[in-house]
Amino acid sequence: MGSPLRILHVVVNMNRGGAETLIMNLYRNIDRAKVQFDFLTCKEGVFDAEIRKLGGRVHRIPYVTEVGHRGYIKELYQFFKKNPGYLIVHSHMDKMSGLVLREAKRARIPIRIAHSHNTRSEGSFVSRAYKWYVGEGINTAATHSFACSSEAAEWLFKNKYSKAYMLRNGIETDKFQFSAELRSDTRKELGLSSKSLVIGHVGRFNHQKNHAFLLEIFADFIKIHPDARLVLVGDGVLRPKIEAKIKELRLEKKVRLLGIREDIHRLLQAFDVFVFPSFHEGLPVTLVEAQASGLPCIISDTITKEVQMEENLVEYLPLANKEVWITKIQDVNEKNTPRNSLKDALNKKGYDIRKTVRELQHMYLTLGEESSENFNRFYSNIQ
Repeated sequence: MGSPLRILHVVVNMNRGGAETLIMNLYRNIDRAKVQFDFLTCKEGVFDAEIRKLGGRVHRIPYVTEVGHRGYIKELYQFFKKNPGYLIVHSHMDKMSGLVLREAKRARIPIRIAHSHNTRSEGSFVSRAYKWYVGEGINTAATHSFACSSEAAEWLFKNKYSKAYMLRNGIETDKFQFSAELRSDTRKELGLSSKSLVIGHVGRFNHQKNHAFLLEIFADFIKIHPDARLVLVGDGVLRPKIEAKIKELRLEKKVRLLGIREDIHRLLQAFDVFVFPSFHEGLPVTLVEAQASGLPCIISDTITKEVQMEENLVEYLPLANKEVWITKIQDVNEKNTPRNSLKDALNKKGYDIRKTVRELQHMYLTLGEESSENFNRFYSNIQ
């Protein structure tokens, strides 16, 4: 049996973000005898050890913030020059994919995939302007475009968005099915009373996730329901500011910061409602996971309607009105609707990771075979 087709995934780091979680879900479930994943990163990530254990390679170069525009281009060029064996590069860098894929094109890598996971760039005005500038090169450098939602495709690929392939943010649906026993055990482990309404959130501590808004809502909510608790899962650059905000609002005894966790499927069981007031999103994997466990979700109306797996579980609310968020959380508390698994609904909509993996593996192998033939033909002609 021949060697597996090696795909180079390009990310900043392999930490527990939405895109990275999807990639790892794909990696764990793909036939690694046929397809292997390697990673070009800029920083150390929590998934690095698992990647190596699964047979992948983790390469590292400095990011643009460390070496500047020209320095980053040089690092990319030198990497592709030293590692000429890749037929497929799959970039998850949003606007920065413009630089990555341009250098991959210079290195004559035949298949260059740009994958959109978001609907807006983060950072200062200068940072966003720079990302817009480099992102202009995506449509000429990429041979294929992927997106997690229609809005994410339109944002990154503009007038060519209709040609983007929609790769669903699939999850291991069996893993997230609701279990009353697991819920009880997890709440005991976390020291959460069975009588408390537990509001949960999973996400990076950055501007996009809008944690300050969530804390302000919760501060008002506990005036009505003092037994309520807020559980925040994740980490990030804004953690010190979030901790300061918790102290400012005198919520130290009411808010639990769990950091980065590997047992998201268990934590979701312990929550009563999932509140997600992001400023923008592509199509969050964590919202798919929350619905898979039958958890009511209250989310900002900036998030794509494509994330809705079943109508009665998701409420879209405006960020301009805090009172309506508090009212909706109260509604969940009063209704106390029994939790049901959404496994069938997710499967029907294509969010089972096994279906996502079958589609992607077939695409990789088909593209790899075609590009290998073209690659060999090209070099035989110039020799």
